[in-house]
Amino acid sequence: MLEIKFVRKNLSKIQAAMEVRGHQPELDNFKKSDDERRDILQEIESLRHQRNVVSDRIADMRKAGDDTEALVVEMRGVSSKIKELDKKLSKNQESIDTFLLGLPNIAHISVPVGDDETDNPVIKKVGNIPEFGFDPQPHWEIGSRLKILDLDRASKIAGARFPLYFGAGARLERALINFMLDTHINEHGYQEVLPPFIVNRQSMTHTAQLPKFEEDLFKLSGWDYFLIPTAEVPVTNIHQGEILDEDLLPICYTAYTPCFRSEAGSYGKDTRGLIRQHQFNKVEMVKFSKPETSYDELESLLNNAESILIKLEIPYQVVELCTGDLGFSAAKTYDIEVWMPAQKVYREISSCSNFEDFQARRANIRFKRKRQKGTQLVHTLNGSGLAVGRTVAAILENFQQVDGSVIIPKLLRPYMGGMKKIVS
Repeated sequence: MLEIKFVRKNLSKIQAAMEVRGHQPELDNFKKSDDERRDILQEIESLRHQRNVVSDRIADMRKAGDDTEALVVEMRGVSSKIKELDKKLSKNQESIDTFLLGLPNIAHISVPVGDDETDNPVIKKVGNIPEFGFDPQPHWEIGSRLKILDLDRASKIAGARFPLYFGAGARLERALINFMLDTHINEHGYQEVLPPFIVNRQSMTHTAQLPKFEEDLFKLSGWDYFLIPTAEVPVTNIHQGEILDEDLLPICYTAYTPCFRSEAGSYGKDTRGLIRQHQFNKVEMVKFSKPETSYDELESLLNNAESILIKLEIPYQVVELCTGDLGFSAAKTYDIEVWMPAQKVYREISSCSNFEDFQARRANIRFKRKRQKGTQLVHTLNGSGLAVGRTVAAILENFQQVDGSVIIPKLLRPYMGGMKKIVS
């Protein structure tokens, strides 16, 4: 969330920043509500001052034995007026809060201006695209033929867009989770956490899933709780309302969780396979950083995510999201996209973002500098390290063989009990 004082003093800057993101905020209505709020506060303050002065006068008159009835009646009217103004102020503040909660973050100055994903520049390509002496098959057909992936039975159990793994498929998913966690913990210095998979409305609001994206979430009937769409939500909220020690920053967490998304508005997109599921596993990285180092931490976060694909020898590219494609709460984002041979396209497998103080302001996460008074908001960052199901899909497609088998990446074999390939 953007600071109200900053918005109030920089309306033209906010307007320009929102326009390049394709957002048209009702700044005139905000200014009107904000001016009205200050007028109400001023009137309340004046009436309270009047009431205090007259109350003292009434006390003096009573000591002198004078009649105070008229003044008492007048002050009852003032108190009633203050109550009315308090209610009006509450509604006014609710309107301002709703506006601020619906305002996306300001893109960092380095973010390229563009309308949508077609304007995202490719930063780099890594790895060799495999060449096959046959037509490469899509991962859902490979998985079905090897009897390690059964999306038809999954649909009978739960519905469309749910996975069901068997045998080596289930083990591959589990192996990737452990491989990713071990890499981030042992090589990149993250601390592992295992957070709740259900969170309250407050936590969703802190990370900006609410109020804007409620239709994309799975809500528990009869409870104001939600299934998490990503570990970013519970892990970022670990330090909500806290003041952190400067010496502890950056704090780096990694977590495996299942993730749940309704995928509202995505009907017809990626309906087959493991790319867009209602339930999927993901290993997440979350950082809490000092503002002056957060963009260095973003580059480090990106490198940490890339390292998984480098170790697995899966070809990928990195793109920088333009202003029109930037996520609601992000100031800057890199997407990592893996090569999918059957479709002959790169598909997203990780987003690495710096939110600056956008989430921290909502969650009130601060830190205190040495020898300085007061506190300052931290910067929060997160990135997938990686989406596990999509990694399974990339392995099945990139390492498929002419005989129908799939080679297991070398560094993953110890996690597969020494298995070198998946065969039917």
